[in-house]
Amino acid sequence: MDMWDTLTFPKIDNITNYTIIDDGILKIESDNSASGLKFSKTFNVFESPVLTWRWKVENIIHSGDARKKSGDDYPVRIYVIFKYDPEKAGFGEKIQYNAIKLLYGEYPPKASLNYIWSNQKLNTDYLFSSYTKKAAMIPMDEGRDKLGIWQTYSVNILEDYRKIFGSDPPLTASLAIMGDSDNTGEKSLAFIDYIKLESE
Repeated sequence: MDMWDTLTFPKIDNITNYTIIDDGILKIESDNSASGLKFSKTFNVFESPVLTWRWKVENIIHSGDARKKSGDDYPVRIYVIFKYDPEKAGFGEKIQYNAIKLLYGEYPPKASLNYIWSNQKLNTDYLFSSYTKKAAMIPMDEGRDKLGIWQTYSVNILEDYRKIFGSDPPLTASLAIMGDSDNTGEKSLAFIDYIKLESE
């Protein structure tokens, strides 16, 4: 946990509870709450494009719906956050990102991939967040069929980024973990066993 920083959001007072239990497993408990954990280090996307993890969810967010802001809650999701690179930005993008930096003191991410456990089948490989086109939501598990059972996934984040955004990603990225239920006011319980980054 000393390699992860707490990620909070303005106007959200209730914080999701993250604790380490048996043999280093991360327990994620959300109760009308939202917050995350952000990995304190960055990595080279082209050197370590393969992301592998193992997670388990005990219950879905019943009112969740990835297509709506009111349903944008997930018992667990893993973000890949791609760093904005001003050297590669166009003129309009530079103006936009510089304005945000003036307000908040730092650049926002260029884009993100969100690997989610959806409450229902979405019948799509991905969709964009209802909040921003810079965040792609990728359903890895959907619905109740695999509740309570450990699931292991391996994805190539380079391939996913290229497929969704139509270009190579920025060189540098980081990771974040989140369980949230602030939009629906519900509760959820999930676990993550491990997360790994590897070369192809």
